[in-house]
Amino acid sequence: MVSDDLAVFRDEVTASLQRFAADRRAELLRVGPGPEPFLDAAERFVAGGKRLRPAFCRAGWIVGGGDPADPRIVTAAASLEWLQASALVHDDLMDGSDTRRGRPSVHREFEARHTEGSLGGGVGDPAGFGASTAILLGDLMLSWADEQLRASGLSRVPAALRYLDRCRAEVATGQFLDVLAQTRAHVSVEEAMRVLTFKSATYTVERPLHIGAALAGADDDLVESLSRVAIPLGQAFQLRDDLLGVFGDPATTGKPAGDDLREGKRTVLVATAMDRATPAQAAQIRRHLGDPGNEGNACRKRREVVGLGDRVPTAGPAGECSQTALDLDVGKHGSRGHF
Repeated sequence: MVSDDLAVFRDEVTASLQRFAADRRAELLRVGPGPEPFLDAAERFVAGGKRLRPAFCRAGWIVGGGDPADPRIVTAAASLEWLQASALVHDDLMDGSDTRRGRPSVHREFEARHTEGSLGGGVGDPAGFGASTAILLGDLMLSWADEQLRASGLSRVPAALRYLDRCRAEVATGQFLDVLAQTRAHVSVEEAMRVLTFKSATYTVERPLHIGAALAGADDDLVESLSRVAIPLGQAFQLRDDLLGVFGDPATTGKPAGDDLREGKRTVLVATAMDRATPAQAAQIRRHLGDPGNEGNACRKRREVVGLGDRVPTAGPAGECSQTALDLDVGKHGSRGHF
C-alpha cells in the first residue's frame, strides 16, 4: 500500500460515499421537501478527511487474503467514514466545540441557520435546534455505516458485523468514560490511557483492521493477532492528536488550539502534568482546566496546564505557541515514555 495506491483508494472511497449518499437522498426525498439541509450536512461532513479507517480496513482485507482490486472492499471500507462522522458530530456537541475541519460544527451551523432564518423558520430556541439536529444527524450517519457495509455485497459481511458492533459499543463506552473523567479532579495516566484506548485506539485502527480481515475470510486467530500492532499504533495516533489539541495550528487541524483545555479533557498529557506537578502547580492546572475563557494569553496558560513551566514554547506572533519549539521540547522532556 504505497502512497500513490492509497491516494487512489481515498478518491475511490470519496466517490463511494457520494454515490451512497445520493441514493439515500433520492429515497428520503420521496416523502417531500424539507430534509435537504440535513442531508447536505451529512454529505458535506464526509467530503474530506484522511480516510484512516477505510485504509486500515483495506489493509486488514489484504492481510486476510482479499483481492486489493476488488471494488466491493471500497464500498465496505467507506462505511467506516459514516461511523467516524457520527462520532465526531456527537463529540462536538458534547464538548461544545465551535468548529470542525475549518467549518462550524454541525450544532453551531444549524443554530446559526435558525437564528438567521435561512431554513424558513426562526421560532424557538436556536441552541436547542442546533443540538437536536446534531443528535439526529449523528444517528443517521451511524445507521448508514451499517447500511453501506451491507450494501457492499461481500459474502462475509455477517462475520465483519461482529467487529463493527463491538466497535460501536466501545466508542460509546469510551465516550462515557471520557465524560466521567471530566467530573473528577484527578485522573491517573493509566486511567487516561484506558479512556484513550477505548474511545480512539480501538475504532481508529484495531476494529477497522478486524473488519477488513473478517471480510476477507481470515480466521479468528489471524484477526485477533492484528491487535498486537493495532492498539499501540492507535494509541500513538491519539497521543499525537492530544498534543495537537493543545498546541496545534488551527489552520492545519481545523479546530481552535486549546479546545481540550477549555473543555476540561483529562487527556494523558494533562494526567502526566498532574503527576509531575507540585501541589501549587496542580492547583494552577485545575484552575484552568475547563475554563471557557482560556483564550487569553493562550501560550502561558498552556504552559501552566501541561506543568512544564518555562520549558515549553514561547509565544509566537499571535500569542500562539511555536510548534517547532514544542517538537523540540517534547523530545527533551518526554512524558515517562507515553509520548
